[in-house]
This record gives sequence, structure tokens and C-alpha cells, in this order.
Amino acid sequence: MPRRHNKTVVVNDMMQKGYSYELTEPEGRGFHPDFTPDLSPKEMLALGVFGGKYMTDCRGEFSASWFKGAKLCHGKRDATLNYFGVNASKPLSYWKAKGWIHKDDPRGWFQWYCRYYMGRRHPDDERQIKRWKAFRRHAGAVGKNCRRRDMTCRPRQRQALLHWAYDSRKI
Repeated sequence: MPRRHNKTVVVNDMMQKGYSYELTEPEGRGFHPDFTPDLSPKEMLALGVFGGKYMTDCRGEFSASWFKGAKLCHGKRDATLNYFGVNASKPLSYWKAKGWIHKDDPRGWFQWYCRYYMGRRHPDDERQIKRWKAFRRHAGAVGKNCRRRDMTCRPRQRQALLHWAYDSRKI
């Protein structure tokens, strides 16, 4: 069996300088069995998440293919770029105050997910997967309170689900 050679990624963007990590799994594979996201980062970016403001300064860290067709903006966040056309985000300061931001992923859960998807495995994986699983409760609320595939029902909750790689278009 051939030996796998890990790849080192070095990050130099607006939020991290000189941070590096190893890719130890193939992209999009080798996930924890409890972690089964509906959407890849590329699919999320193409659908429209985070008002297009996410990851505009860190393209070099991720596959160029992720950004083909991505709905991004370089100015202020624009909710019309989101799939459901609404803002479903809290400011980063809110997430920091809650203690939900790990120092290695200063942009939050989606940054962790992008790096996990790329093949990084990290001591924070278990906590982030638990957070992802806990967010599923919002899918239950949409399913309970909306007609099937009624995209006008609970658009903020549906958009938030997209932010966590749940495809709320199926609910």
C-alpha cells in the first residue's frame, strides 16, 4: 500500500498570519460517521450564504473550483445574495462572546467545516460536530411548521440551516 504524504496549508489572510495545518484526509472524504452534511462548501457558496461576505480574502487557502459560481461580494454583506434573500447571521462578536470561536478557526463554524472538508483533522472536531448536530433542531421546526418545500415559510431559519450545511430546500 502506498504511503500517504500529508499536505501543509499555510494561511495568510486578514484574520490569520502564518497559521498552518496538515491535510490528512482526501478532500470531501474520511468524515466522522456522525457528521453527514448535506452540502459541500462549494455548494453552499454557490447557493448564497453569509451575505456573500464570507471568505472574500482567503481564496488562496481553498480550491479555486469552490469560487466558480460563488455568490460573493467585496463590500458590505448583502442579504440579497443569500439563497433565501434574508440575513440569518449574527455578528462575529456575538459568537466570540458565547465562546464558540476556536482560536484556530477565527471565522467560526464554516471556516472549521471548510478546513475539515479539505482534509484537516483537529482537536476541535468533536465539539464542532456536536454543534452541527444540535443545529438540526431547526430542521425539525421548519418541518413541523411549514408545508413541504414551501420556501417562503421561515426563510431566516432555512437560511441559517444552509449556513450549517443542511439543505433546507428538501424540507
